[in-house]
Amino acid sequence: MSMSISLGGGWRLVQGDPEGQTQTDMPELDELAHFSHPLDFHFSTHTMQNWPRLLLEVWHYDNYGREEPYGYGTVHLPMSPGEHWVQCHCWRPKGTMRNELMQAFVGGGLQLRSLQMLDDVGQRARMETVAMGRVNLRLAVVTRHFDRFGILC
Repeated sequence: MSMSISLGGGWRLVQGDPEGQTQTDMPELDELAHFSHPLDFHFSTHTMQNWPRLLLEVWHYDNYGREEPYGYGTVHLPMSPGEHWVQCHCWRPKGTMRNELMQAFVGGGLQLRSLQMLDDVGQRARMETVAMGRVNLRLAVVTRHFDRFGILC
């Protein structure tokens, strides 16, 4: 799984890597893949608008051992401090009937040029998509000095 952070205006990444990739898990008995990959970010902001989002790209190995993108998803990071369980619903672009048949028999399929396309609401709204499952995230959030600016979490 690849991931990146999307920051709106007024937000700055102080510490942490804005992009990353998890290890590979190849489940054999069930359809759950477990990653347990830590994410560690430190942001600063002067606005509550354009709250940070996590952009995800899930990959999988097909029956022939080929690696291909399986789905994409976006989720806002929680605003309140504490531990949160968040679900990121994933999807993939839907192609023509020919694209879908080729993906089923040959592999590959349509994919986004970059995760930053997930930020473009106009392009996302024009895409036809297929639901591909979800990624469950356990996130811990720590806020500091929000109360100085009248923000109650």
